[in-house]
Amino acid sequence: MVLWVFAYGSLIWNPGFKADEKILGYIKDYRRVFDLACTDHCGTPQFPARTCTLEAQEGAICWGRAYCVRGGPEKEKLAMEYLERRECEYDTKASVDFYTEEGESATPFLTGVLV
Repeated sequence: MVLWVFAYGSLIWNPGFKADEKILGYIKDYRRVFDLACTDHCGTPQFPARTCTLEAQEGAICWGRAYCVRGGPEKEKLAMEYLERRECEYDTKASVDFYTEEGESATPFLTGVLV
């Protein structure tokens, strides 16, 4: 099995896990927003840092990167454990289509990408 993860914020330039492949593209019906107040790894309770998150919005697109983790269940598990610690809010996971070509007639380049 292969794990694909969509990066839309700091994961784009610092994924923090060993990726075997990366592809530039976008997902549909989500937008990037800076409305998550973070105090665990940046910011303080008095001054929480605004960090990036995704918000569902019909018709929106969000550009980013899809990272691929190959190498079996153990390597995928390590990547997911890292992401769950880093992202803190990964209690809600979604599987989406990932596109590399623009336009209404674009077909997904990948399906089942984790956000």
